[in-house]
Amino acid sequence: MNFSGGTMHYKELSDKINSKKAKVGIIGLGYVGLPLATGFASKGFTTCGFEVDASKVKNVKKGNSYIGDVKSETLKSLVRKGMLDATSDFKRLKSCDAIIICVPTPLRKSKDPDVSYIVSAAEAVKSSLRKGQLVILESTTYPGTTSELVMPLLEKSGLKCGTDFFLAFSPERVDPSNKTYKIENTPKLVGGITPESGDLAQRLYSNVTFQAIKVSSTEAAEMVKLLENTFRAVNIALVNEVALMCAKLKLDVWEIIDAAASKPFGFMAFYPGPGIGGHCIPLDPQYLSWKLKTLNFYSRFIELAGEMNSKMPEHVIERIGNALNSFGKSFKGSKILILGMAYKKDVVDVRESPALDVYTLLAEKQAKIDYYDPYIPSVTIGGKKIKSQKNLNVLSCYDAVVIVTNHTDIDYASVVKKSKLIVDSRNATKGIKSPKIVKL
Repeated sequence: MNFSGGTMHYKELSDKINSKKAKVGIIGLGYVGLPLATGFASKGFTTCGFEVDASKVKNVKKGNSYIGDVKSETLKSLVRKGMLDATSDFKRLKSCDAIIICVPTPLRKSKDPDVSYIVSAAEAVKSSLRKGQLVILESTTYPGTTSELVMPLLEKSGLKCGTDFFLAFSPERVDPSNKTYKIENTPKLVGGITPESGDLAQRLYSNVTFQAIKVSSTEAAEMVKLLENTFRAVNIALVNEVALMCAKLKLDVWEIIDAAASKPFGFMAFYPGPGIGGHCIPLDPQYLSWKLKTLNFYSRFIELAGEMNSKMPEHVIERIGNALNSFGKSFKGSKILILGMAYKKDVVDVRESPALDVYTLLAEKQAKIDYYDPYIPSVTIGGKKIKSQKNLNVLSCYDAVVIVTNHTDIDYASVVKKSKLIVDSRNATKGIKSPKIVKL
């Protein structure tokens, strides 16, 4: 195989990866970084996690997992064997052969990408960059970030990409709480700045997943991630609009979707809900939209999808209001319990959760609101810290129970039995017949 440059460094690092002697450093030990770190350590790579949050470093060193997809027993075992460590000392990056950046990429209020975490991580890498290292960015971002932002920053070290060090992008494909698809059975995509970079990234990830696929460039790999989540956002928006249509037509949208899903080709089932949340779907399409605006291209589907999905909490409020009215009640003074505060079922994450919007809108209507979520003991909304109810023994005290997140360990038949009125935005009560249930 012929490569353009850095042949000696390429061969040395390739041999280290193949023999599992390469030391792996993961910057950011959150929902993406910690599972990835345990994945590499479990496959025989000496791995070190780099994290500015001292509490996370302390927990990893003690073998205490704070991520649902990583078991504490696994963490303890890897730490005890010396395969996994964690530190806030970024100077130790110099000892790593492969460095993977897994930091957040939020949006600013103006919906511009906030790449400050990427810049900070790249600055830390630059300070310790040496010849023969492979650097991989996993943080979701707009096409061009790796080549236009990260590479020039790293080259300020005086080292040349493709000759002295290698640089690639590999989109994270983590789906928190997914019991079926994990790192090991989800294909990994890689794109390198140079052919050597892409090849080395592919070799590295092939050790932790059954398939690592190389695309032509970092820009292509960055675009793949945005396509994946834009596809989801647009289709969720479509089915959310269908839910509004079905409400007008007095049809059960869940019945319609299940029936359509019986078609073995040409249809993929998506389901409506109270809105979209998490660190990917609400944000990723906006990275693409922002990038295209810089090129004078207006992405109409993305903008429409964002508008549709952001209105769903208001539709939930409308359904709650209509349901309360049927019992001769108004929002003001009504006691309402929000069931589920996390952005999706079975996760300890409230980022961009539609439940936050539902809570805020109900508060504006002067309802008396509590919430219950076994995964979220407390949450801060509007600067106020609110604690979850300890259990569901209080259901009968509320005028309405609103299911916003459908956690699997909740007995919904019991919820229906003990509640006066249920507004179900997730079809959690599927198969349960009761006049007390009002669906999206």
